[in-house]
Amino acid sequence: MKELVKFTLSFRIYIFNKLLMRIPFAYIRRLYLPFFLKIGKNTNIMSNVTVLNKSTRRGQITIGDNCVINSGCLLDGRGSKIKIHNNVDIARDVYIFTIGHDPNSDFHETVSKDVIVEDYVWIASRATILPGVTLGKGCVVAACSVVTKDVPPMAVVAGNPAKVIGERKSKLKYKNKFFPYLDMV
Repeated sequence: MKELVKFTLSFRIYIFNKLLMRIPFAYIRRLYLPFFLKIGKNTNIMSNVTVLNKSTRRGQITIGDNCVINSGCLLDGRGSKIKIHNNVDIARDVYIFTIGHDPNSDFHETVSKDVIVEDYVWIASRATILPGVTLGKGCVVAACSVVTKDVPPMAVVAGNPAKVIGERKSKLKYKNKFFPYLDMV
């Protein structure tokens, strides 16, 4: 019975990612998203975003209002929670992980920690956010960066591992609203 439950959950998320998340119309995808995660108003998760969640609890991944998550992103909520606040812009091919392996474990054990993305964060293309990281309000993560530690509010970070290279000067008065009629993948 336990194996049947595991299979059913796996099949459910497979169908979601391989069929429903490939629909090129944001408003149609938006109908199915609340069954798999909590999503705020005016938030667009583009096609070909992969959502991993081994639980049927929608609260494992929460996304606030006015957010954009572009194609090719991975939201890996299998281990712990991903909490994305309001007005967050996540560019293409960003990976957010909540689970990894302990390199010092004799048994290759997993370690999981929440990832928190506060308001007005901008994560540029191909960045990787590792378990346990908090991205402070208004920070910017440069393209191809690997974030291994918390990022202070309004900081600009870059590199592998990401380090502070500057400070954002914006007053953060904008609201993201990006709903193209047809996703161009």
